[in-house]
Amino acid sequence: MGYIEPAPIKDKENPLESMMSRFDLAAQLLGIDEQMYYILKVPAKQVIVGLPITMDDGTIRVFEGYRVIHSNILGPAKGGIRLDMGVNLDEVRALAAWMTWKCAVVDIPYGGAKGGITCNPRAMSAGEIERLMRTYTIAMLDIFGPDRDIPAPDMGTGPREMAWLMDEYSKAKGMTVNAVVTGKPLVLGGSLGRTEATGRGVMVSALAAMEKLKINPYKATCAVQGFGNVGSHAASLLHERGVSILAISDISGAYFNDKGIDIEEAIRYRDANKGTLEGYQHAEKCTNEDLLAAKVDVLVPAAKEDVITMNNVASINARLIVEGANGPTSANADNVINEKGIMVVPDILANAGGVTVSYFEWVQNRLGYKWTLERVNRRSDRIMKEAFDKVYEASVQYKVPMRIAAYLVAIDKVSKTYKFRGGY
Repeated sequence: MGYIEPAPIKDKENPLESMMSRFDLAAQLLGIDEQMYYILKVPAKQVIVGLPITMDDGTIRVFEGYRVIHSNILGPAKGGIRLDMGVNLDEVRALAAWMTWKCAVVDIPYGGAKGGITCNPRAMSAGEIERLMRTYTIAMLDIFGPDRDIPAPDMGTGPREMAWLMDEYSKAKGMTVNAVVTGKPLVLGGSLGRTEATGRGVMVSALAAMEKLKINPYKATCAVQGFGNVGSHAASLLHERGVSILAISDISGAYFNDKGIDIEEAIRYRDANKGTLEGYQHAEKCTNEDLLAAKVDVLVPAAKEDVITMNNVASINARLIVEGANGPTSANADNVINEKGIMVVPDILANAGGVTVSYFEWVQNRLGYKWTLERVNRRSDRIMKEAFDKVYEASVQYKVPMRIAAYLVAIDKVSKTYKFRGGY
C-alpha cells in the first residue's frame, strides 16, 4: 500500500493509541488482510477550518474547527460535535473511528464521524457560541447533509446548538432540513427519549451483563463516576430496577453513602444547584479515586476518557464495569482488568443507546412521523439487548474479553460490507 504512516504518538495513554491497539488485535483475530486493514484504519475525510468570530467586546478571534469522517461505507457518517479546550485532531480521529464501530455493533446503517471546536464554552456568552456554531455550519456545508454526515451533540453542546446548526443549514439550502442533525429540541423534530437514551442503554447493558454474571439487581451495589446526562440517567434507571447506588461524582468531587443514595433527590439537588453536586449533604464526600476503588458489584465510568489507567487499575474492586463514557479505560489497563476477571461492557456497546435513538430521530424526520416514547424505548432496548447478546457470543466463540469481541463484531460487519460493495 502506498500509505505513509503518520508519526507515532508518544503518549501511550492517548485515546487514539488505545483505540488502535484494540482495533489491531481484533483485525488480527479476524485475519483481515493488509489492504482492508488500512481501508478501515485511515479516515475517509479530515477537515480543519479556521472560524473567525466577532466576540462581544468587538474583537475578532479565530477558532479552529474539525470534522473527521472515519467511514461512510454503511451509510451516512454520524457523530457529535464537542466544544472543549482539549479538542485536537488526534482526539477527533479516535472518536470518529469509535463511532464507526459503535454504529456497526448496534447494527444501524451509519458510518462514523466526529467534530469539534477548540474553545472554552464556559467562558463564552450564548451569543458568541451561537456565532461560532453558525460559522462552523457554514464552513461545513459541503460536509454535512442528511444523506452524507449527520452531526449531534457532544461535550459542551446540546439541543440549543443543534437548533442553530439546523437553522443555518436550512437557510443555506432554502428549505427546512431537520434530518441534517439529531439531538434537536422536540419542537424542531427531536425524538422523545433522546435525552436519557445513552444512560438507558448503559442500564440495559448492565442488566444483561449482571444476568450473565448471576448478580441479582435487587442485591447489587453500584458506583457511578460522572453525574451528567449519561451518568445521572444510568444511575436513576438502575436505581429504579433495584440496584443500590452507593457513590456518585461530578466535577465538585465524589459522594459516598453505604446505605445507598436517593438518585432522584440527588438529581433535584444538582439541578437546583447550578448543575453541580457541590455541598451535597446526603452522602460523605470522598475523592474520585475512592469512588473508582469502591467495593461495589458494578462500576459505571460515565465522565471522560482515560479515568481507569495503570495508575489506579489495581485498586478496582467491582465485578463488572459498564462504560458510559467514551474510552474511560486505557489500553494498558485492559490487561490488568482481564487478569482480575472483571467483565467489561465496552463503550462502543454500552453507550450506543444514544446513537441508536439518534438514528430513530433521523428516521422519524425522514418519515415526517413522530413515534411515542414507549415505542422509542421498546425499540432501543431491543437493539441494545440484541447487540449485547451478539458481542457476548463472539467473546465466548473467540475466547476474548467483551471489548475485543465488540470490535470483532463491528470490524467484521464493516469489512464484509466493503467487500460486498465491490471495495478495492
